[in-house]
Parts: sequence; C-alpha cells; structure tokens
Amino acid sequence: MFVRDLWYFGALSSELKPGQHLHRELLGQPILFGRDHQGRAYALKDICPHRGILLSGGEAQEHGGETHVECPYHGWRFRTDGSCAAIPSLTADQAQAMDLTKIRTRAFSVHEDQGLIWIYYAGEEDADKPPALNPPKLDIPEGHKPKLVVRDVFNCHVDHAVIGLMDPAHIPYIHRQWWWRSASSVHEKEKKFGPVERGFSMLPHVPSKNSYLYRLMGEPQTEIRFELPGLRTEYVKAGGKHFTGFTAVTPTNENSTAITIVGYWDHWLPTLVPNALIKLGIEIFVGQDRDAVNAQQVGLAYDPKLMLIHDSDVQAKWYFALKRAWDKHRETGEPFKNPVKPASLRWRS
Repeated sequence: MFVRDLWYFGALSSELKPGQHLHRELLGQPILFGRDHQGRAYALKDICPHRGILLSGGEAQEHGGETHVECPYHGWRFRTDGSCAAIPSLTADQAQAMDLTKIRTRAFSVHEDQGLIWIYYAGEEDADKPPALNPPKLDIPEGHKPKLVVRDVFNCHVDHAVIGLMDPAHIPYIHRQWWWRSASSVHEKEKKFGPVERGFSMLPHVPSKNSYLYRLMGEPQTEIRFELPGLRTEYVKAGGKHFTGFTAVTPTNENSTAITIVGYWDHWLPTLVPNALIKLGIEIFVGQDRDAVNAQQVGLAYDPKLMLIHDSDVQAKWYFALKRAWDKHRETGEPFKNPVKPASLRWRS
C-alpha cells in the first residue's frame, strides 16, 4: 500500500515548542510528534498500549530532567523513546512486581534540519532497526529557514496525488490564468531527464517562455527533482540567488494525502511581493490540482482500466517503476537499482 523504510516529512520545526506535541496520521497510523523540554524532536506511535486512547490528548511533563508524555485516561507516562516510565495506579508492591520495561509504545527515528522534521517509517518487522539511509537534505544555502508554507489535503490515494502533481499535460487546462498560462501559449516542449538517488530530475534548464513569473526573475535556471516516497523540489536560480519550492506528498491513509509546500528564497523578486500574495497564488494553484484530483475519484470509484502514454506520462511510469524497485530492494535485500535512464521527453503544454 505504501513504501516503507524511507524518510517521510512529518512536521515543521515551527509547529513544536519545547514541551509541546501534536497529532498526525501518517501511512494510516497515528503519530505523536513532540519536542522535549531540552528542545529535541521525537515521534511516538500515538496509541497508549493500555486502553488504546491517543497519547497526544495528554500532557508532556518534565520528570527528573526527562520528558514524559502522560496518557489522559489513566496517567500512564511514556518517555520519548517509547518506554513506560510510570503507572500511577500501582501500589508500591505492585510497582515492584511489574516489569515496566516490557511496556512501550513504538518510537520512530526523527531528524530535524532546514526547518523540517523528518520521520523514518520502517515496516513493523524492522521497527527497532536504525535508519538504513540518510535523511533528505535540500540543496539550499546553510541556515535558510522556511519563509512560506501552504498546506492542503487531497481526498485520494497518494499515487494519484503524486502523478497528478507531476503531470505536465494538465497545466493548460487546470492552471489556466493570466499570471501563469493562457490557452494561446501552449506549445511543444522538450526536457531532459536523468536519475537521482531514489528518483529522477528534470535537469537544469531555462524555464518555458510562457511562464510569466519566471520571466520576471531575469534569466533563471530551473531544476525539478522527484524522490521517493513523494518529495518534489523545484530549484530556481538566477544571478547567484535562488527560489526553492519543496513539496511533500504524504499519505495520511488510503484515501487521503497531505500536501505541504515550503518556500525558501533569497532572490529579490519574492521580497518585493507580500508573502500573503505569494501564498494566495500557490493556494490557488494547489487548490486547482486538489479539485481536479478529487473530481477524478468519482470516475475511479467505478474501477476503470487506466492508461499512461508517452511522453507526457513517462514521469508517472517512472514513479511506479521506482516503487516496484524499492519494494524489490526491501524484499530481497539486494542493492536498490534505479530504473530511470537518461531521457529526453516531449509534450505540448
């Protein structure tokens, strides 16, 4: 259903202050993201193993220099490594007889960098193993933090969200507006692609001349990278400055996908425009994708046979091939082999 043994985007650093936590659903499972009182991020399965209530409904407390998450139902306390620290209802002799080390909720590896909190989601059989690969890192200057965040939810499986967002042929129809595309601006395009780690890149190129906003940046170079599990990053560089748009397409459950777009920049153009206006433009753009994908679910409910064509759907084909290759790597233990080969793709958009 979902690819495992990979780093997923979990939360923004700005969402968590020391001693706070929040609830997320990820890959159909409840996750508690928190920050201990010393400022370190952590993640737990958001289920109390006692009676199943969400731990995030309780408080994060400090006990002896440790952060404990207190269950709101019976006060059981759990450390940030998932181990049970206390069961208040036990009498002194009962507490001495009970082995609390056998009681725990699952803890996940987390990594925080560039204003993003990542969670490593392995299969249950590998829950206690350390991450097998390094966390993602954006190619931006050190110390840059998010300047803009846009969120949305698509009511679909993550696969439809991913291939919907990477699809180049829908742009003249779904995203037709004066500041981005017009019906008369459609023309033939050719882009070169190549493999990257667990994904592929639309290699650095001069943006299309029918992109009005790109023209305002001068003479930019654009690269768009996609990597499993659903990470899309667009790098726009001009005159030694950059605008970077990172998009995390994260499965909430089988029928819901969270979209998080984070913008970083030091280019002069965005600084001339109010953040609220930039955010509004991105929200309109993503909302059009959301409405299209949500409308698609009506037809998909009838389980039709679908097709992918050349060349505009090749990126979607690569996505499914990457998932199959990753699953094979996990099942066999053989090194992952990226199925993407260098290619030049053409389409009208």
